[in-house]
Amino acid sequence: MASPLPVRDGVGATRLHVPMEGPWPTVGAYMAERFFHLDPERLLRRFDRGEIVARDGSALTRETPLGAHEFVWYYREPPVERDIPFEIEVLHQDRDLVVADKPHFLPTTPGGKYLQNSALVRLRRLLGIPELTPIHRLDRATAGLLMFSTRPETRGAYQLLFENRRVEKVYEAVSALPVGWDPGSPALAGRRFPIVYRNHIEKLRAQVCVRVDDEREPNSETLIELLGWDDRVLHTQLRPHSGKMHQLRVHLAALGAGILNDGFYPELLPEAPDDFGRPLQLLARELRFEDPLTGEERDFRSRRTLQEAPRARS
Repeated sequence: MASPLPVRDGVGATRLHVPMEGPWPTVGAYMAERFFHLDPERLLRRFDRGEIVARDGSALTRETPLGAHEFVWYYREPPVERDIPFEIEVLHQDRDLVVADKPHFLPTTPGGKYLQNSALVRLRRLLGIPELTPIHRLDRATAGLLMFSTRPETRGAYQLLFENRRVEKVYEAVSALPVGWDPGSPALAGRRFPIVYRNHIEKLRAQVCVRVDDEREPNSETLIELLGWDDRVLHTQLRPHSGKMHQLRVHLAALGAGILNDGFYPELLPEAPDDFGRPLQLLARELRFEDPLTGEERDFRSRRTLQEAPRARS
């Protein structure tokens, strides 16, 4: 559903579904209850200024009755953001596709405390492409390759690549060297490399961590290969066959090799401000696929490195 409001400062308008019936006399009354954490009068003044609009772009008023419109659009009021002091790099740009190298700590899209400090908004402003849209996502804590569509006409073809698992994704991770590591017989949890690890991962609503259910049929799979180690850390290469939330972090933690600086797995740590000197040691290194428009073989590689990786392979 197209927005009646243009992209502004790199940020698209937010669409809100409004119930067609209920105990609220007006759309404004519903929104005041929905966003109870906001000052209701401040919210209603946004109606007075014409900032809440219907699908045809017409402004609603604070008296607009419930049921008059099923969807409304508005711009989020920008939060007070902490700057993310790392730049995103454009590795490739053509008529249909942008490939960027995202730093740690930068979210893919706006959300929560982050608006201007997101990969999408930064790239829209940098490239002057308001239609730019991510084709897939990376966790905020993860660095590496992100693909964006530049045109709605060809976006679906690239999205289908990910939906149909026709993109080969390669990651790297650094973990603390597991207790009992045997250089003569490298293994994790008794499994020799290369390791194919599977389990069932479920995202629970309102929970920041996923749940693992070992009683259910696996729905996630990762091939884990050994790159090297030293006396402190283990360096692995990860090829996910599926794309479940936090999959790589969960799989390494389950094998006793939780990724360095991970505040979620194997143990959820108390929320704390970002420590820019201790990024999660996970990198989306490579993306390979056959271009659905040209048939060309594409191979993109991140220029970033993991700061805790061993200097040389063992």
